[in-house]
Amino acid sequence: MRTAPTILHLDMDAFFAAAEQAAKPSLRGKPVIVGGLGPRGVVATASYEARRFGVHSAMPMAQARRLAPNAAFLVPRFSLYRSVSEQVMELLGRLSPLVEPLSLDEAFVDLEAGGAAHDAPSARATGERLRADIRTVTGLTGSVGLAGSKMIAKIASEQAKPDGLVLIDPGTERDLLGPMPVRTLPGVGPATGEHLRRAGMTTVADLAEAGEDELVRLLGRAHGASLFRMALGHDDRPVVAERDAKSVSVEDTFDVDLHDRVRVRLEVDRLAERCVRRLRGSGHSGRTIVLKVRRYDFSTLTRSETLRGPTDDPTVVREAAGRLLESVDTTGGVRLLGVGVTGLADYTQEDLFAQAAAEAEAEAAGAAPEEDAPIVPEGAGSETGEPHRAEAGLPEPAERRWAAGQDVHHATYGPGWVQGSGVGRVTVRFEEPWSLPGRVRTFRVDDEDLQAADPLPLVRPAARPGAPPEAAGSGQPGPAETPGDEAGRTRTASRPPAAGSAAPTESPPRASAAPTESPPPASAAGGGEPPDPPVTVREPVPDRRPG
Repeated sequence: MRTAPTILHLDMDAFFAAAEQAAKPSLRGKPVIVGGLGPRGVVATASYEARRFGVHSAMPMAQARRLAPNAAFLVPRFSLYRSVSEQVMELLGRLSPLVEPLSLDEAFVDLEAGGAAHDAPSARATGERLRADIRTVTGLTGSVGLAGSKMIAKIASEQAKPDGLVLIDPGTERDLLGPMPVRTLPGVGPATGEHLRRAGMTTVADLAEAGEDELVRLLGRAHGASLFRMALGHDDRPVVAERDAKSVSVEDTFDVDLHDRVRVRLEVDRLAERCVRRLRGSGHSGRTIVLKVRRYDFSTLTRSETLRGPTDDPTVVREAAGRLLESVDTTGGVRLLGVGVTGLADYTQEDLFAQAAAEAEAEAAGAAPEEDAPIVPEGAGSETGEPHRAEAGLPEPAERRWAAGQDVHHATYGPGWVQGSGVGRVTVRFEEPWSLPGRVRTFRVDDEDLQAADPLPLVRPAARPGAPPEAAGSGQPGPAETPGDEAGRTRTASRPPAAGSAAPTESPPRASAAPTESPPPASAAGGGEPPDPPVTVREPVPDRRPG
């Protein structure tokens, strides 16, 4: 235990939801929920406005919709979250070489190792400076906890939320922990917490009074002894700059249970390819292939196969996952599939049999596959090597799909985000992180002028010397609009464009053309968005004087 609070724990406030609010001015101050939007989706993050309705992380999305029906429900944009996380981690790296990231939005920092702090006043000053720097660089807020150990620093950051700083002086840990529930301590989950409750221990003070021998009797030597030390406020775990990954895995939950065995195999192959891409991206290979299957009745089966040596070959992983699937009964239906690789290493040992099979397959390229072959050979499908949906027995998509919250760019109106889509239409709000709340316009889902785009930075970039003001983002709406145009579009808002009409263009007053300023479709990102600014329409007053 340290005598100075030089271990810092940073936790960004409602990170995913806060990033969405920063990127979308119309959602600021509104309830925002980020997660899977399907029938079996789960809440990843809820803004503080949404939490007032009882919504929280890991809650089923269907329940969140019932609690906060007017919230904005958005899909996660991990490319944006990763870029912001890199900015935050860079700021932490300036404080110390010992930074231990726990996730995209959370990390420990050893301030003493970097010379950033040596006592309570200097630690507090460093923490306040960090919070200010994070707000300047990202536009977001983070909560900071300072203490003499990692456990207490994390508890301090929880107490600091949102957008605060709490410093706990070394020596006061036991008084702080005493009245807290046992679930506060690391390693105490629902099962252990219930076991302790049945033994009459509900607070950390109860654990300290019970003694080490009693906890060892209840939980085993390793867990019991560790829990007793933590109950006394002792935590000697160091801040570790790099934590070795133990496994790499991907999984998908399906909106509807899969019953077709061929479709299940195709999904396993697709997951295996994704897993290998992630494995290679981390610079690892793995020796043990793991298949996870959750069936219709929520029973979860796990199968694994250990290879002769580590590999990052997609063919090897795909074939191993396929063999594992053969040992699982999927007759009743499958709701979740996952493929993972464990036993990671920094080198590979090629599987000679798989390599020979791949070479034989390459030599036989162009030959027609057998009728009962469940997999379409690589290269026989799309340009990306994926099998065509028709060849895989799947229906062709009827239309382009736009997810709520997705970044888009229109040839005329510029950057925006999808507010909702349905019935062949997509509703887009055109605004930038540094602009005022933008206007909503509706287009056909197949409008060629509307394309998917990369996320914009949350903080307005500085203009290049000599560049026009628009180079850094003007923050103004798209084309200039006259009052007549506003009135014309307002009057025709209830008339959608014809299915065969041309691309959306500006129209004179009283014209019925797309885009129209219409309410979001039923699948929109929620009713939390503010309405468009009111438009004053001046109609001629009829002469009512008697003739």
